[in-house]
Amino acid sequence: MYVYKNGRILKINIYSRKQRWKLWLAAFAAIIVMATLWYSGSLVKNISNDERAKAKLWAEAVKRRARLVQETARLFTMIEEDERKKANIWAQAMLSIVQSESEDLTFYASVLESNTTIPVIITYEDGSVWTYRNLEREDPDSVYVQRELERMREGKSPITLTNTEFGEKIVYILYYDDSKIYRKLQEILKDLVDSFISETVINSASVPVIYTDSSQTRIIAKGNIDTLRHNNDLALIEDMRSENEPFAIEINAGERNYIFYKNSYLVRQLRYFPVVQLTIIGLFLIVSYFLFSTSRRAEQNLVWAGMSKETAHQLGTPLSSLSGWVEILKVNGVDESITSEIEKDLERLQTIAERFSKVGSVPEIKPVPVRSTLLETLKYMEPRTGKGISYTFSDQLQSDPAIPLSKPLFSWVIENLTRNAADAMEGKGSIRVEIGETGRRIYIDISDTGKGVPKGMRKQIFQPGFTTKKRGWGLGLSLVKRIIENYHSGKVFVKWSEPGQGTTFRILLPKK
Repeated sequence: MYVYKNGRILKINIYSRKQRWKLWLAAFAAIIVMATLWYSGSLVKNISNDERAKAKLWAEAVKRRARLVQETARLFTMIEEDERKKANIWAQAMLSIVQSESEDLTFYASVLESNTTIPVIITYEDGSVWTYRNLEREDPDSVYVQRELERMREGKSPITLTNTEFGEKIVYILYYDDSKIYRKLQEILKDLVDSFISETVINSASVPVIYTDSSQTRIIAKGNIDTLRHNNDLALIEDMRSENEPFAIEINAGERNYIFYKNSYLVRQLRYFPVVQLTIIGLFLIVSYFLFSTSRRAEQNLVWAGMSKETAHQLGTPLSSLSGWVEILKVNGVDESITSEIEKDLERLQTIAERFSKVGSVPEIKPVPVRSTLLETLKYMEPRTGKGISYTFSDQLQSDPAIPLSKPLFSWVIENLTRNAADAMEGKGSIRVEIGETGRRIYIDISDTGKGVPKGMRKQIFQPGFTTKKRGWGLGLSLVKRIIENYHSGKVFVKWSEPGQGTTFRILLPKK
């Protein structure tokens, strides 16, 4: 690309600048991606730590409530032992009243009257009922008493009492049950444990949680768990264990249960959200870039076609005029060698105008002998690239196949490549052209011994406006690429290049 400044032409390599822009934009995008991932990762980590801290606090609360349950259980044990002692005292008082004849029985009577809650049944050694007290029914019959006796026998261990009456030893057996107060307290304890499981375990915020036994194989309770997706208890336990270590809870003395928890759905969403977001943004940018590039190429094609046709149109008028002047010179007897050279130049200019007129329009593609056309173009270019440049031609074809070509445009391609090779060698070196066959395509290699093309520029050299020459518009190789790829469905690329050793361009053309 060229601009005018202070009457001078200054060349600006827009593609070098464009490359730098791409690098800066890529670096900036990488910074944005890394910053997004770092911030989201930090956010997820903070939320995870917060959930774990809450889980620890919750577990501590569970432990304290568990200790409360243990203390309550010990209290019930003490009450149970106390009731057994009271039942024993009551039975002793009963026997004292029975065997006493003159002693004051007021104290024993008060002991008997004080037992208003503990159900007791005293039997003889043979199992027949002697007396009972505090049964559920106020006036029980013998069947009810016998049924209660059987129930008491299956419960607590009985108390054996002995009494001597008329020199004979009589054995009594005392059966008793928990008092009404004790049973009420047991119901309260059960409600407390149930509340502990339901409120603390099941309703544990938004964190999925399970409560297992000491073996960590049986789930006692679970909360915020999708039972349809997790119907295998062992798999669920292992899944939660792989994410977080369980908390041990001591419910009863010497027995530990465990609480497993998993990160909340919010944390899992935040963990994958940046990746999904960046992927969507990336796809959007790729599609946008593709659409923009397509639109830009379409605009470039229109500009190329317009400039080419305008150039052909502008050349047409002076060419017609010059043809007329040549005829006048012939009539006036001007030296024939002079008019012959002028006619050759006019023919060359007409060929150039024809080439420009075909750019941007659909050229006539027909079978043309490719080797003959190539040799014809090389024969034309050889004397025009300088005496210091030698040409070598290598023919690897067995024949001269006719392939679909636009002869003027194909010749233009060979001219451009040989002229570029001559410029790269600065008028001194050798050009080697090889034609051959690979698969279903014809290849043409044009090699020079020039400066070479750096690896970083091999893709840029085919872009319009890119040039490393002091004089040049950077359009030759761009036209070569358009002609070969757009009009002939072929390919052109740098096959090999080394700085200071030369470059090889390869053209691939389909046979049919």
